[in-house]
Amino acid sequence: MLKCKHFITMSLYSVRVTLIHMISLSDILNPPSTLTVGEVILISYILGLLHGATPDEHTWPITFSYAIGEYSTRRGMKAGFLFSLGFTVQRMLLTTLGFIGLAYIYQKYNLDGPVYVIVGLVMAIAGSYVLKGKYIHIPIDLAIGGKSHHTEKAIRIPLNEEIEGKIPLKMTIIHGLIAGFGFGAYATIITFVLAPRMPSIVYAPIPGLMFGLGTMSMQVIFGAIFASIMKIKKITEEQIAKVASRTAGRTLYYGGIVFLLAGLLIILIPPIDNIALPTGNPIPNLDAINVGFILVVTIVGVIGVTSLISSYREIKKLSKT
Repeated sequence: MLKCKHFITMSLYSVRVTLIHMISLSDILNPPSTLTVGEVILISYILGLLHGATPDEHTWPITFSYAIGEYSTRRGMKAGFLFSLGFTVQRMLLTTLGFIGLAYIYQKYNLDGPVYVIVGLVMAIAGSYVLKGKYIHIPIDLAIGGKSHHTEKAIRIPLNEEIEGKIPLKMTIIHGLIAGFGFGAYATIITFVLAPRMPSIVYAPIPGLMFGLGTMSMQVIFGAIFASIMKIKKITEEQIAKVASRTAGRTLYYGGIVFLLAGLLIILIPPIDNIALPTGNPIPNLDAINVGFILVVTIVGVIGVTSLISSYREIKKLSKT
């Protein structure tokens, strides 16, 4: 117990010293071998902030889809928090594996394809939960404490029609856990460079925890921003709810299909995942136009924005009839 307290005290002191001397971007992206434990903790958190702030295919599409469906800043922040919570748990596991050398599988095999496929399936299932005519009867939400898919009425009205397609926010935790298995530049740094610097396996999850908390900080902010988009003027609260529900459903459903197709394509033709057009920016996720970047632009920029605009126009048209 005394050793643990001493370790925490020394780590906090080291973080303070690091803040005083500051850490350059080069040190953050290419950590030197002379880092103290406190510096490892700080850099892990900063990397998490960068990961959450830059357009990452494992975070932005999912946070956008759930947050936009909440049309509430507070619940949008909650969507970002819950997604990052699942993501953080997985990252803690990942850095522990990195410490004991079992994360080697990521160096030997490219898991992007399988991860994209699973993420796409879960997104499509969640999207189908709210889209009339695309409702898939897979009780995945029951496994995480959600409500039944149908009411007890004899006519069995799908609950997504009664509650306007509200997506269980708890599903964001599942998304976070799954998305955490994706591997990129940031994961490489915390897993193979920073995690081995910890003094023992007991502290091995800390880089993953701090990275997850950094990602969480930014995703909560973006969740609030995405949700605030729904505060459109000149339409009622009920209309906002419908626009939000339709936008979230379409983004999740069609975005999930895009993820699924991208994953299958990478599994069938692995070299595609290595194609990248350098941008000259040294920050990961902004350093190249690749499959991940294209996924973010397609799902958030094209599907998400287009769904938002079309849903708004549909509601306005109905209000005039």
